[in-house]
Amino acid sequence: MKITPKVLLASILAGALLTACGNTDTEPKKEEKKAEQSADVVTTASIVNEADPLVKALSADGTWIVATLQDLKVDSDILVAGEFHDKNDAANPIYRKLALYTQDEDHNIIDSFTLTAPKMTVQSENFKIQGGTFVGDVYVEANGFTVDATAKVDGNVYYKSDAFKSSAVIDGEVTGAQEVK
Repeated sequence: MKITPKVLLASILAGALLTACGNTDTEPKKEEKKAEQSADVVTTASIVNEADPLVKALSADGTWIVATLQDLKVDSDILVAGEFHDKNDAANPIYRKLALYTQDEDHNIIDSFTLTAPKMTVQSENFKIQGGTFVGDVYVEANGFTVDATAKVDGNVYYKSDAFKSSAVIDGEVTGAQEVK
């Protein structure tokens, strides 16, 4: 049997086509998928629209950043606890944020929201309230508490010690007392 150049060329092209199109498995390998999921868990913020998930997200088992998409009322006290780092990366500074706003792609605040609770106790270092209003009293038991210039505390801010008070950054408005108690 004689193989002509045309038959040989057709065989090579058919083989290449079958090789290129033969693998239709679009599912990522389990190891790759697991790594992607881990990365998402590490950097993802908690975006909450209900009271219970908000309280959980601010707890020691929560996330480094908690954002709301609407006004929320919590009937119980809120405890902000645990050590978290910016973007949940231990190489970054200790940091935690309550974002009471939505923003555009350039990080400009679009809408601000109000969170109402009887009391918020802050035990997480470098905790920042940004972009909205917290209605209630705040009890600070950690260094670096911040009320951003875009935020407001409609209530009192009580510090457990002079050291906690002196480390606080209050660029926004606090309508009540700011004192050591």
